[in-house]
Amino acid sequence: MIVEWGHFALVVAFVLALAQSVLPLWGAARNRTDWMAVAVPAAWGQGLFLALAYGVLTYAFVVHDFSVLYVAQNSNSTLPLIYRITGVWGGHEGSILLWALILSGWTVAVAAGARSLPTVYAARVIGVMGLISVGFLAFTLLTSNPFERVFPVPADGADLNPLLQDPGMVIHPPMLYMGYVGFSVAFALAVAALLGGRLDATWARWSRPWTTAAWMFLTVGIALGSHWAYYELGWGGWWFWDPVENASFMPWLTGTALIHSLAVTEKRDGFKAWSVLLALTTFSLSLLGTFLVRSGVLTSVHAFATDPGRGLFILSFLTLVVGGSLVLYAWRAPRVRATIRFAPLSRESLLLANNVLLMVAAAAVLLGTLYPLAVDALGLGKLSVGPPYFNTVFVPLMLPLVVLMGLGPLVAWRQGKAADLTRLAGRVGLPALIVAAACLAMLGLGWQRYVLGVSLWLACWTLGLSGYGIAQRLGRRGYALQAWRQLPRGFYGMHLAHAGIALFMIGAGVVSTLEAERVVRLAPGETTELAGYSFRLDSVYPVTGPNYTADEALIVVSRQGRELARLRPQKRLYTVRQQMMTQTAFDAGMTRDLFAALGDRLPDGAWSVRVHYKPMVRWIWLGTALMALGGLLAVTDRRYRLGAARARIGASTPVQTA
Repeated sequence: MIVEWGHFALVVAFVLALAQSVLPLWGAARNRTDWMAVAVPAAWGQGLFLALAYGVLTYAFVVHDFSVLYVAQNSNSTLPLIYRITGVWGGHEGSILLWALILSGWTVAVAAGARSLPTVYAARVIGVMGLISVGFLAFTLLTSNPFERVFPVPADGADLNPLLQDPGMVIHPPMLYMGYVGFSVAFALAVAALLGGRLDATWARWSRPWTTAAWMFLTVGIALGSHWAYYELGWGGWWFWDPVENASFMPWLTGTALIHSLAVTEKRDGFKAWSVLLALTTFSLSLLGTFLVRSGVLTSVHAFATDPGRGLFILSFLTLVVGGSLVLYAWRAPRVRATIRFAPLSRESLLLANNVLLMVAAAAVLLGTLYPLAVDALGLGKLSVGPPYFNTVFVPLMLPLVVLMGLGPLVAWRQGKAADLTRLAGRVGLPALIVAAACLAMLGLGWQRYVLGVSLWLACWTLGLSGYGIAQRLGRRGYALQAWRQLPRGFYGMHLAHAGIALFMIGAGVVSTLEAERVVRLAPGETTELAGYSFRLDSVYPVTGPNYTADEALIVVSRQGRELARLRPQKRLYTVRQQMMTQTAFDAGMTRDLFAALGDRLPDGAWSVRVHYKPMVRWIWLGTALMALGGLLAVTDRRYRLGAARARIGASTPVQTA
């Protein structure tokens, strides 16, 4: 009976989403405050009923209610409790319900802060988010109902996909969805501003922390997904340019551009139309990622559904959202005229160049992701676009971007000075070059390792400029603790995020240049050497888990006769699905990872073993953690809390018409 309550809660949430969207938007158009007043309670109500529906589905997983088709397809009586809870989003229907729940959570957060906004604008923002909820709830009820029953009731379930039975999947999907869906706030704020015909600094001030928060969650989600792929899939890579990886990376790139563009809109009242277009594009790419994952057009370890009907629904919804927002933009944007002027050498110019490079990079990734699909759809054959294309096109775009990223905060608004650049090149650029050369010399490498050399120089350049910028800012106040406290959190957040990119570049440059791997045949007692480390296969023995059996190897790692680690990789057989999985083992450190994966047993009784040496690979995820922490500091900046309390978009200057 409780399952029927879940379906009922979904229907009520859909009705409330309709009320949240139609009545406030119509009321804003007719200046009916009573209709606009429906927005906030409808948003809260929708959130409560979606939480109820999600709770019911979770309960069905926990108690093994296999009369629910979705539970029967994605759970089993032997599945550990933690994976029964996370199994709620382990398949298509539950992940769409999680998407809708997170969207309602963002809507409730906006509604809670809507008191600082004019009534009409707040009603439009919540109404637009309601329209998005209507689309996803209709998709859930019509094509992806997680409460559909099955008869006769199976005695047991088909088990959760073994790839998803991993601690990393406990947090990775929610973080990724928080980022994806969070950009709907920036989208709604932009559409509401276009509907009202007003785009100004106060709109940008209110949009910026919401955009940064979504970017922060997406950064964490992508990093967790990268780390999961690194140790779970058994091949030791941290990024493969998989189409579904690209689907999350594209909105991250455009979201990064949006954050920087909003800075110009807020500070100088410029880039207004461009910022709106970026907001529309970023959420549109989030929806595109949803289409790619759930339409069946992609084959990927990350992809969920293969139902063309679902893909057609999402494609129609994507067309409606993107097409409608672009039509509105084409109608309103020409009426918004930026009156600011700036010199070719200015902070505005550098941020504009930053935006152009990020958008070109996003377009390159989009082309490489969709081109094979277009070729296949036109019947021109099968085509694969892999890492060689992306590395050749993407990496050169990032090099000037990183150079400009460090310079941007140190160049004045409106009119910079060439002498400042000369001074920075001497004080930071040359020392960074010397440090990079010294690092290569210590590693015994020449400048022929240009990838690593450029990575180290850019990292030193970025860290040096960030340190210079902080010292320059503190120099006006002195270096006492009170002076450090007086600097805004957003300032620290910016430099921390830039430092995170520098650490990421060090890790990516070192591991891509110096990593080593070997696939060898080992019998118990035999040893193989790699990068100065000895890997000895001591024994292989059977182990049993809650829903799998496995062969587990004991591999002892030593260097110069001193034991460093004991690795226990497994070759698992998940008994319900009869699916083999490789469970890797690694000894992690800030300077290197030692990584082992157990392959198949050979006819002579030996085993195939893959071993990896991954120098400084952890710096990749340390860098992304610093980026996310920088985003958190920026979101909690006191300027935005005070600015939100004073924001009154309705009182802003009317738009100038061309």
